[in-house]
Amino acid sequence: MKKRYSTYIPYLLLIIDLFLINLSLIILKDKEYLITNFLVYINLFWIIASLTSGFYKIYRHHNYFKILSRLTGQLLLFILGFFSYFSLFREGEIVHNQTKVLVTIIVIISIVRILFFYLLKKYRSYGKNYRKVIVLGFDESTIKLAEMLKKEKELGYQFLGFFTNKKIETNDTLGTLKQYENYVLSNNIDEIYCSLTELKSKQIKKIKQFAIRHKRIVKLIPNANELYNKNITTEFYGDSLVILNVKKLPFDLIENRIIKRIFDILFSSFVCLFIISWLYPILWILIKIESRGPAIFKQGREGFNGDEFVCYKFRSMYVNKQANKVHATKNDSRITPIGAFLRKTSLDEIPQFFNVLLGNMSVVGPRPHLESLALEYQKDVDNYLERHAVKPGITGLAQISGYRGEIKKKSDIKNRVRLDIFYIENWSFMLDIKIVVSTVLNVFKGDENAY
Repeated sequence: MKKRYSTYIPYLLLIIDLFLINLSLIILKDKEYLITNFLVYINLFWIIASLTSGFYKIYRHHNYFKILSRLTGQLLLFILGFFSYFSLFREGEIVHNQTKVLVTIIVIISIVRILFFYLLKKYRSYGKNYRKVIVLGFDESTIKLAEMLKKEKELGYQFLGFFTNKKIETNDTLGTLKQYENYVLSNNIDEIYCSLTELKSKQIKKIKQFAIRHKRIVKLIPNANELYNKNITTEFYGDSLVILNVKKLPFDLIENRIIKRIFDILFSSFVCLFIISWLYPILWILIKIESRGPAIFKQGREGFNGDEFVCYKFRSMYVNKQANKVHATKNDSRITPIGAFLRKTSLDEIPQFFNVLLGNMSVVGPRPHLESLALEYQKDVDNYLERHAVKPGITGLAQISGYRGEIKKKSDIKNRVRLDIFYIENWSFMLDIKIVVSTVLNVFKGDENAY
């Protein structure tokens, strides 16, 4: 699948806007504004205001009116923030050229923003930076959508055709609804539009699961009786065509991935410096004295996108040939006395903070499974592969909810996957904090499933 460079446009625009603000101040050469306090304040205010207002959430189907309305809202906030600085930090002082500075910044940003989108739309009209699109279902709305995508090249969509079970006479028919999956994968389709008139709810659910698994975008074309829900936002293509956009998962947004990665690095660094630095040599000596074998146990596990990585743990078992095939069970004879303590307190997982620093794990996320066992779990749980949408974690929502240790029956793995997917779909920074705190408390209380 080709890379979605459009994802980086909002961040490019943010960098451009900050550059223009500072460039405007440098060009004016007014010492009243070229001071550290003001520069830090005005740049931070622009960033916070833009993130709060959704200023950079501009999509390829948006017209110039939408762009101008977003620009107007952001500039009004900027004007408020600009004058607030002088009220808060320079009250009573006479500051010259406020209007001149403000107008210069506004004019420059406005001209560059409009010019940027004009050039971007022009670029897309030549067949560049496009998204490949197919439509599932055939009705008046899907026909209207197809005609618009074909006609308005500047939107940057390449419409390839319909998949429908209806018998229609058109050159745009690609096959029946059962045939879309192979076509999507073999032709690198980016977006799948679904007619709610022709497709049933079960079919829509299956399409959504397929899209999540293969990182495609799904959008719904409603009928007159369709009810909108909290997982869907409304978009307008052209003047009247309504499209229901399935909301992105939290980790589809790069800012959330950055926040999570920063937390992973800071938290893991703290653990490595203040806990592992003195605990590691003690446990290493105890493990080596008690039984032969390496102190660190290395095992291949499934990671992000299903790719295998080497997971580190303190060895808690006697060296045995079944270690990479069979999970530990209650009263397992393979577990050493010191290993039982490590597993009960979860100290055997401590070396995985090195995995976090290396970038193949996160502090919080679905627990990584052995590839051999994962193949069995996929047979029992339909949406098992959705767990691969994020990095595996040292701890997770399933673990603090009592689902850890041995998997005795099918419902155990189904409940774990259910909680893992809930975490992926409802992630927030505070949820990670709650899971970490609960994990630490469980270490001190003890967990009857930790063996």
